[in-house]
Amino acid sequence: MTDSTTNSVVIERTLDAPIDLVWRMWTESEHFAAWYGPTGASIPTATMDVRVGGGRHIQMQMQTPNGEMQMWFVGEYREVAAPTRLVYTESMSDPDGNVMSPADMGMPPGHPETTEVVVELEDVGGRTKMVMTHVGVPAESPGAQGWAMALDKLEAHLGALG
Repeated sequence: MTDSTTNSVVIERTLDAPIDLVWRMWTESEHFAAWYGPTGASIPTATMDVRVGGGRHIQMQMQTPNGEMQMWFVGEYREVAAPTRLVYTESMSDPDGNVMSPADMGMPPGHPETTEVVVELEDVGGRTKMVMTHVGVPAESPGAQGWAMALDKLEAHLGALG
């Protein structure tokens, strides 16, 4: 599903978990670290101050054919409406949280420095309809593929908690 006017990845899933638990997956660092990132990635650091104006600092690492790769992300929470809506910004950064330009990080020309993630949750008879929109990440990009893998991991994590 693509919104060509905003160049976004949009993924909709219905999760077999109550809305409060799905909210916690996005807002509690230990849960977020358990599922975020593509297959094979781990999240050694997830600092999340989930309130409007609060910051986030996420470290992702994974093995690649060229050795271990680390990526850091920072952002700010713009909307926090538990348990139905979460909006935060995301930028690539260095380990100290200084925003790095997309070009410095090897991203293609035109990649925005700051993107926005919108998570919308709706209770559907004890299950949760989740719509995740990442504004600024093209639907056919590696980032979109990473989100699909991460949300598969989210579903598996919820199943393990079940």
